Amino acid sequence: MDGNLQTKLSQLSASNSSPVSPDETQPSPVECSRREMLVRSLARFGVGVGLTAIGTSGCASHRYGHLLASDDKDMVGSHEAGAATWNPLVDEAVAKILSRCPPPNESVVFPNQFAANGTPAQMASHSQASPETMVDPSTGEAIIGSQVTSGPLVQGPAKVCFIGIENKSAEELVDFKDQLYERIDSQINSGSSFRSISRRMVDAALIETRLRPDSLFLPQNRSAFAAALGRQGTPVDYLLYATITTGTTDRNKSTQRDYLLTLEMVNLQSGDYIKESSKIRKGYHNTRAGKWWNFGMFDQADG
Repeated sequence: MDGNLQTKLSQLSASNSSPVSPDETQPSPVECSRREMLVRSLARFGVGVGLTAIGTSGCASHRYGHLLASDDKDMVGSHEAGAATWNPLVDEAVAKILSRCPPPNESVVFPNQFAANGTPAQMASHSQASPETMVDPSTGEAIIGSQVTSGPLVQGPAKVCFIGIENKSAEELVDFKDQLYERIDSQINSGSSFRSISRRMVDAALIETRLRPDSLFLPQNRSAFAAALGRQGTPVDYLLYATITTGTTDRNKSTQRDYLLTLEMVNLQSGDYIKESSKIRKGYHNTRAGKWWNFGMFDQADG
């Protein structure tokens, strides 16, 4: 019994100590090549991810800027209106509206009517009434008292109260709203015939009278507003309103948007007004070929 047990134990130890074949302990050449390819692929992927992260962080944290010369073109916005749209609109509209208002030294006969060329015929702070009687040449009726002016208006610029800009367009003006206000205000003051009232005084008068800009079309509200400005030493001749509107036309993936800036000049005493506007059309496309496709040589802008 002991001899058989020793024999079995010796056989078992011999089987455990026998060498293992190379095929069972070492990988084959095919497996080695696969492992090398996998390691190389992972290394390349890691390097690519690292370079991408570096490039992305660099673009997000660093920008380049340059100064524009006075004769450089304004940048045309790719998604909404910008300097190339708003600046020409303001320049054209202001030039039109001021050219239609009479100069301060023009003789005016009928204060509450428009002149023959469609301009307001009276400036409130420069009017001079005469009690004598005159005859209206168009109707033959006598005009008595304050309806008659005695001659040219007093020398000096007319006072324009720029109320503000009303945005009715499809776009938000963001920081352009205040810049447009300042640009219009500066152009009014650039001429010799007109002077605008300080925006701070206008806001203070609106707060004092508790009036909204659109409520100044009522005669009693205009009088209260003018009295508030008069107490500040700033008589008013005209009220100026600005309105921005847009019209959008879609054609598949292209869009045409018409930008319209309207200026409305209101005679503070009579309520008469004149309007002038300027328009710029702009196209938006997903590709550069969209401009040619919609507005090309074959006039194919139809639907």
